[in-house]
Amino acid sequence: MIAAATAVVVLASGGVAVADAHKTVTLDVDGVLTTVSTFSGSVDGLLAEQGLDLGTRDTVTPTGALRDGVAIEVRHAHQIVINADGTEQQVWTTALTADEALTMLASRGGDVRLVANRSNSGRPDLSLDLTLDGPAQVQVDGQTHAVDDGSTTVAEALDHLGVELQPLDRVGVTRAADGTVTVIVNRVVVQDVTTTSEVPFAATEQQDPSLYTGTTKVTTAGVPGVRTLVERVTTVDGAETGRETLSDEVTQAPVDQVTNVGTKTRPAPAPSTGGGSPAVGGGDAASLNWGALAACESGGNPTIVSANGKYHGLYQFSVGTWQSVGGTGLPSQASAAEQTARAQMLYNRSGAGQWPHCGPRLFS
Repeated sequence: MIAAATAVVVLASGGVAVADAHKTVTLDVDGVLTTVSTFSGSVDGLLAEQGLDLGTRDTVTPTGALRDGVAIEVRHAHQIVINADGTEQQVWTTALTADEALTMLASRGGDVRLVANRSNSGRPDLSLDLTLDGPAQVQVDGQTHAVDDGSTTVAEALDHLGVELQPLDRVGVTRAADGTVTVIVNRVVVQDVTTTSEVPFAATEQQDPSLYTGTTKVTTAGVPGVRTLVERVTTVDGAETGRETLSDEVTQAPVDQVTNVGTKTRPAPAPSTGGGSPAVGGGDAASLNWGALAACESGGNPTIVSANGKYHGLYQFSVGTWQSVGGTGLPSQASAAEQTARAQMLYNRSGAGQWPHCGPRLFS
């Protein structure tokens, strides 16, 4: 009788042990809830039974011994893209929603926003749902629009407002100090800009034995070259944020200016013939009919300038010839008396041939 009683007690104790080992717990894996019955004595054992392989960044709460009725929360870590103070980077998070991620990132301080990737369809994909339990807004094209509370996605919020994204536009989500969640759309434009600038030409001189000393002649006119610069310019919401040089080259070479400088010795002035009408190229210049020459050359106007701008004054001096007889400035700006005096110097040096058409008028 005693042995039988003992057996009953042992059997009863074994039943109590089996009952204590069985547990019913709630398993929350990334927001998906499951009720699990188990005989496992630890959280690790339960996770192993469920085939959950956790990485070093994943989180489990609580850990250790497993108690009946407990809720086990498992969060798998994943990478998201953020923009912190203007610099994009990838970070790991166990957050399930954009709101939760922004709360976790708030400890970083500064301007932190989640960056939405663009899918093949062009729609912004935040990788995290945008669950709004409070005020929210969309900033785009210089305007701010309110967004209704509730569970939504960035793409749905933008679609509701009729916001169309261009291929390079950026979309981010941030949270203000007052808790307002803001979807920010930055309009990005990248374009190639071409500008041109002038390349100055060089000037060279060469001796010319066919020209008198003190005279010059431009034989090759200088022509500026062209430099073409192509740059790729990036603007965000109209403000330039980047400029990259694609090419910078001289697309039209300059033409150097060449000036001949006279080296020929000037002839001595012709002596006076001593009376009568002087011969062409010599004689007393002052006695010649300079009024007739001026009337023929310029109509007697000391300030006149030829249509091509090369010849000036009473006797239609070129600037080079004027300078060769000691004149300064422009002949047309000198007095009539000075123009006549220098014309007489030119005659004494080179004769009436300096005025091929009107020269004979000197002897009228």
